Amino acid sequence: METALENLSKDDLLKVVSSRDEKIEYLESQLAMYKRMQFGQKRERFEGDPNQTALPFEAEPKEAEQQQEETRQKIEYTRKRPNHKGRAKLPEHLPVVEIDIHPEGDLSDMVCIGKEITEELECDPAKFYIKRYIRYKYTPKNGDGVRIGELPERVIDRGIPGAGLLAMILTGKYQDHLPLYRQKQIFARENIQIASSTIEGWTKE
Repeated sequence: METALENLSKDDLLKVVSSRDEKIEYLESQLAMYKRMQFGQKRERFEGDPNQTALPFEAEPKEAEQQQEETRQKIEYTRKRPNHKGRAKLPEHLPVVEIDIHPEGDLSDMVCIGKEITEELECDPAKFYIKRYIRYKYTPKNGDGVRIGELPERVIDRGIPGAGLLAMILTGKYQDHLPLYRQKQIFARENIQIASSTIEGWTKE
């Protein structure tokens, strides 16, 4: 090949060099296009910049150092444990039931040096009970008339629901959006069977 080139004239050599330059430029443009198709963003894969013959796959030293610093900060932020401020404070308006717990065994020869307090939020589920009014009757010894204790005013005359039960049902239905059939299921778990029509009637009184 070298011998063939030596035998060429100046003009022929210029033509060969020019042809090679064109091929190199063509191959570089093809390589840039393939890189965009493989590594570029979705839009760049199909709409390449005609003025761009190469993509900056290798970042500048300053840019590379900045990227490494950002990556390090992200890793440190991820590994850093969150700063907890402790558990939520329990409401102060609630009643408190204190339970004293002393060590087991004979403590007569020991002195109390302190105590640790642990609090938990507790709830008593709804308790059903029967309120029974017992009105005693009295009559004079001469048998003239009868007196009986007056029955307190009730929410529903001759009905079985107390004020507290009605308040729970109405609050559940209108405030907490708890359907009556679900409230009936709550009663059933306590082995209290009340017809749905009866409960619905209570809410309409």
